[in-house]
Amino acid sequence: MIDVSKLFGSMVFNESVMRERLPKEVYEELDKTIREGKLLDINIKNIVANAMKEWAISKGATHYTHWFQPMVGLTAEKHDSFITKDEKGKIIMNFSGDELVRGESDASSFPSGGLRSTFEARGYTTWDPTSYAFVKDDVLYIPTAFCSFNGEVLDKKAPLLKSMELINKHALRILKLFGNFSVKRVIPTVGAEQEYFLIDRELYKKRPDLIYCKRTLFGAPPPKGQELEDHYFRSMSERISSFMKDLDIELWKLGILAKTKHNEVAPSQYELAPVFTSVNLGTDNNQLIMETLKSVAVRNNFVCLLHEKPFAGINGSGKHNNWSLSTDTGINLFDPGEEPQENAQFILFLSSVIKAVDNYQDLLRASVASAGNDCRLGSCEAPPAIISIFLGSELEKILNDLEDGKGSRESEKDYLEIGVSVLPKIKKDNTDRNRTSPFAFTGNKFEFRMVGSNLSIASPNIILNTIVAEELSNFADILENTQNFKSTLKMLISETIKNHKRILFNGDNYSSSWEKEAKKRGLYELKTSADSLPKLISSKNVKLFLKHKLYTEKEIRSRCNALIQNYCKIINIEAKVMLEMAKKEILPSTLKYIDFLIKLLNTKETSSTNFDTSVEKDIIKTMVTLTSRLHKEIKILDEFCNPINNLTENGSYFCRDNILPAMKNLRVVADEIEVNIAKEFWPYPTYGEMLMGY
Repeated sequence: MIDVSKLFGSMVFNESVMRERLPKEVYEELDKTIREGKLLDINIKNIVANAMKEWAISKGATHYTHWFQPMVGLTAEKHDSFITKDEKGKIIMNFSGDELVRGESDASSFPSGGLRSTFEARGYTTWDPTSYAFVKDDVLYIPTAFCSFNGEVLDKKAPLLKSMELINKHALRILKLFGNFSVKRVIPTVGAEQEYFLIDRELYKKRPDLIYCKRTLFGAPPPKGQELEDHYFRSMSERISSFMKDLDIELWKLGILAKTKHNEVAPSQYELAPVFTSVNLGTDNNQLIMETLKSVAVRNNFVCLLHEKPFAGINGSGKHNNWSLSTDTGINLFDPGEEPQENAQFILFLSSVIKAVDNYQDLLRASVASAGNDCRLGSCEAPPAIISIFLGSELEKILNDLEDGKGSRESEKDYLEIGVSVLPKIKKDNTDRNRTSPFAFTGNKFEFRMVGSNLSIASPNIILNTIVAEELSNFADILENTQNFKSTLKMLISETIKNHKRILFNGDNYSSSWEKEAKKRGLYELKTSADSLPKLISSKNVKLFLKHKLYTEKEIRSRCNALIQNYCKIINIEAKVMLEMAKKEILPSTLKYIDFLIKLLNTKETSSTNFDTSVEKDIIKTMVTLTSRLHKEIKILDEFCNPINNLTENGSYFCRDNILPAMKNLRVVADEIEVNIAKEFWPYPTYGEMLMGY
């Protein structure tokens, strides 16, 4: 029997380990850094490094690595051993404070979006003491930020930490205005639900599209998909249950609070949800979750697919980003609270989110843009590409009353001391959930449902932290300089609701009527990455980043370029794989089938028996027509892909308007061939075999 209390965090250099292995004064300094974000005294680095090394060796570690998150959205690592020689030439295990604090990597081999020339190779990794080190596969992993020789930010962690400091600064300003002087720190928190698919490893090996692209580029719908709604929350098979037990153990060792696991809606689709933690730890943890899903899957003879739409025609996979703000005193700032004073504070923080999401819809959309997520967004299982906020009828009614200067009709006597009209107690679950909403308030947090399953949650949380901090900053500027706090607060809330209520929508986001209504309201509809990514460098958004020193203009432009280049590269790779599959397997297989049918027809026609050959003739005619169409679509796609299109904004439009439609047309024909060809002639495992095969 597993003792979870002993297992949990056993491979993490966490608080309990630090308290045990570090001198008291050193531990207290490090704890202040972790809890309060204070700068670490560099003089203690050697003490921490030695303690970390000794602990890691006790866990079987022989190497260490500076673990970082470059702009590719994955993690990166270079392993160095602890082995060195002393003055007498004897082998010892050594790890210095300098090695802990700083490492060096070849920065030229990571995408920079034009930020650096390819010959400028030097890059540095810097220890992030607010994120726990851990041991995995006999290696000590040290979470770090990554920058160039000249100090340009080349990763996702550094901007995330900056955004956390930013929202802490301005949230504290607001709290002090409400008399909350005991709060020393406000921490953005996240719980990222992770959806994924599992397929048999042997079948995966037979699909070049899955190997190269992690999604199927061809595949006719199976006879049964998810129509019967019989997979969601269904009891797990023994093989899946064994995988999930194995997964839990590995995640718990790493101190990841894997809480919930279940079958998702689509066949062979599953979900894992962790407990809330700080955005920084949550982002690190989610990267580890994705890596562990893949490694444990292989151990169980599966392959884990994290692509947003690995199978056409059935639900894709998202990563619901549940975001909130908590104080170091344990208060969730998006919990409506029990008292009117708390309600007023809650309403102001709520108003900051409403204003932020409305003003920066384009940034939020761009934060989840990718070629893979474009395959999912707008489908029947994912939010549309239009950003809106779901609050529920009760909250929206309260906001409407506040906009009009009215009080609640439920109570005539309880008035807020600060001058805002009557507010009733707001229940935590004050409304039903709306699964079609891209940004929904769910009682004490916001669920950003547009994040793709394969994406790092760093980018959307950087944007969320920054845009809400911007509006809190604007609110604080006004309220700190007013002579009449009560009336100014009332006016501020009323004006915010009036000017930004267009972003609120409680209805069905899938409906065509909402698209028309959203257009009337002036909301963005950025359907693809090619549409949304250029918004990162609009003058409004660059101004925001520069104001808060989140990025330099050069850094944000480089990120935009890197994302556009990635989008173009992925689509070109998918098109090339598609052409290779069609040319080398599907077309020859189709011709072989036609040849087989013709030989069968000839045998019947030359036989002395008077056979009916109408069936063969009909099938041959169908297959010849499909083969001709297939060849035509191959030639069209081939022309678009040769040569490779430039990796610029114009290139992304070319991919969107030419390559993707050509790929879609080729797939339609190939999928029709799959439906009509004899099983022994089709070269690849089918959807039915992959999704229903275990």
